[in-house]
Amino acid sequence: MISTAPSPLDAAQLEATALTLRRRLVTTSAEAKIPHLGSCLSCVELLVQLYWQELHIDPANPEDPERDRFLLSKGHGAPILFQVLAERGFFPIERLANFGKPGSVFHEHPPKPGYIPGIEAATGSLGHGLPMALGMALAARIQKQPIRCYALLSDGECNEGSIWEAALLAASQKLHTLTAIIDFNKWQATGRSQEVLALDPLAAKWGTFGWHAQEIDGHDFAAIAQALLAAREESERPSVIVAHTVKGKGISFMEDDNNWHYRTPNPQELAAALAELEPI
Repeated sequence: MISTAPSPLDAAQLEATALTLRRRLVTTSAEAKIPHLGSCLSCVELLVQLYWQELHIDPANPEDPERDRFLLSKGHGAPILFQVLAERGFFPIERLANFGKPGSVFHEHPPKPGYIPGIEAATGSLGHGLPMALGMALAARIQKQPIRCYALLSDGECNEGSIWEAALLAASQKLHTLTAIIDFNKWQATGRSQEVLALDPLAAKWGTFGWHAQEIDGHDFAAIAQALLAAREESERPSVIVAHTVKGKGISFMEDDNNWHYRTPNPQELAAALAELEPI
């Protein structure tokens, strides 16, 4: 059985879904005192577009062999992925009440497959998700499975040599069913990405490695949709989408503030964040 994409949402529904996810994310993270809020908030629109518009998946059949594969290579973004999977119907939202508690499978990074429906691989050691997605795409080609593979990377993750080794191999194999998306929020744990290791011009570097490279506003649903469509239509090269994002997006006092890489909100900050995330 080939998994299918969900019925398309309109622009207002996409925005409403993103808002709901941000509210749940900051609430559960504050309660559990689990960090990486800034990194989670920067990729909300990317995940919403993927899970509600792009991926051919079936939450009722998460191990369908002909499902598309998504790997969260930036594993520290797991708190928002858990929210997405719950909202999409892979498991009851009530399970997230155990987020961060002793014995829970919901923590700072995705666990290995089998513990949480919809999780394809344990990630968190940066640089591994893209090579794994590449391997899945090659396996699908060999087995003649009509699937696509996606990996969401952080910009800091592009410091890793394994990313560029995978980039070379994917291009040499003309692996057009593989798409990498880079959450380019301009920060790493210890400072500005460009100051830690010169990444710019990032899209041009990927292009030189033989990839179909695009740059977009990573918070613009229309731009994300158009870039994913262009990636699907590419028939010779793997695709990379360099998505320019804002760390902490959606909460004014968290936006572009790298302190929220490790901080969690106190009760006053949580209340202020939720006030900003009220539905329009």
